[in-house]
Amino acid sequence: MFIGKGNLGDSPELKRVNGRNGEFVVATMRVMFARWGQNEHGDLEQVGGFWREVEIFGEKAEACAKHLKKGARVLVLGEERDFMANDKDSGEQVQVIKIVADDVALQLSRIESITFQQARAREEAPA
Repeated sequence: MFIGKGNLGDSPELKRVNGRNGEFVVATMRVMFARWGQNEHGDLEQVGGFWREVEIFGEKAEACAKHLKKGARVLVLGEERDFMANDKDSGEQVQVIKIVADDVALQLSRIESITFQQARAREEAPA
């Protein structure tokens, strides 16, 4: 299980993909997961970090593409997966690690305002 907070490098990109079970939607985004620590003066500063491509599917993908923008602070819950891919420049095989997210949550830092939509009406179950 992967759990991390980071900042979006770009706004999410939404794609519709044909799969074995029909069409599905996926949002991809690059997230910088920074590491913070104290320097020799006791001040908090970034001491490292890493970029990861994050993918999320379905309705959550559509919500990410609609509401998240470059620079947004997000909490990512998911699973790291690795695979081999060809490097664009060298053509060599390289290991790529991405996160397949179960959820991406907007963190409250950098939020200027929030507007809620009306709750969906519940359908009554037949008796």
